[in-house]
Amino acid sequence: MIYVLINAINTFFQILVYLIIGRAILSWFVRAPYGNLYRIYAAIMQITEPMLAPCRNLLGRFGLNTMIDFSPILAIIGLTAINNLVIRLLIMIF
Repeated sequence: MIYVLINAINTFFQILVYLIIGRAILSWFVRAPYGNLYRIYAAIMQITEPMLAPCRNLLGRFGLNTMIDFSPILAIIGLTAINNLVIRLLIMIF
């Protein structure tokens, strides 16, 4: 039972990481708000923005607002840390 839960949590966090990577890659190509690709990009933006906005604010506090957005990297590091923490807590509980 615990292995199914751990696998589901890992899969959830992997999907979030892949969506952040997909958003970063699509941001290079999507410019006009029309077409099927923009609809996909807009959906990914709605899913990932709650994770990226706090990272962007944190980087802004340290004066790291540059032309290159490093918030996806920070979000991926944070999601990986949260994933590991949750899994370790589950292993300790069960």
